[in-house]
Amino acid sequence: MNIQLEPREPSTHGVDELATTLLARFGLLPRKRDSAATMHQLLLELTEKKKEAIKHKQPELGILTVEEMGKHAGIARQTMYDYLSRWLSLHILKKSSFVQGGKVIIGYELNGTSLESAFRKAETVIKNHVEQSFKILDTMQKEIKREKLKRATSSE
Repeated sequence: MNIQLEPREPSTHGVDELATTLLARFGLLPRKRDSAATMHQLLLELTEKKKEAIKHKQPELGILTVEEMGKHAGIARQTMYDYLSRWLSLHILKKSSFVQGGKVIIGYELNGTSLESAFRKAETVIKNHVEQSFKILDTMQKEIKREKLKRATSSE
């Protein structure tokens, strides 16, 4: 997992700017400077779809296929798969399927009942990652002390 958090603040209080800032802070924006992807549009669409699904009590309404996600973000399906892995690794989205017209449709939806609950899952992933890093740090410090003691006793 490659988490790249960005310390960014919104320049305005417009929904698009706030969505873009949120995605930047969680490392979900395109990393190439010349990318045309509008991931904030995808985030807003996923939010609206989830609200609609909850309102009508039809979970399948909250699901977007990769093709649909790519259209909202303004990118090709294959490129969307590249971005999708980051959203999934942070648990903001989850894979879902439903039957439509006798066919199984596979897509993705927000992993929670709201935008906040989906990003709380990302918070948990990031906190667990940091906690594991501190466990590694603790082990490293113990090893450094052990090696120093070992060298000190072997040189005597």
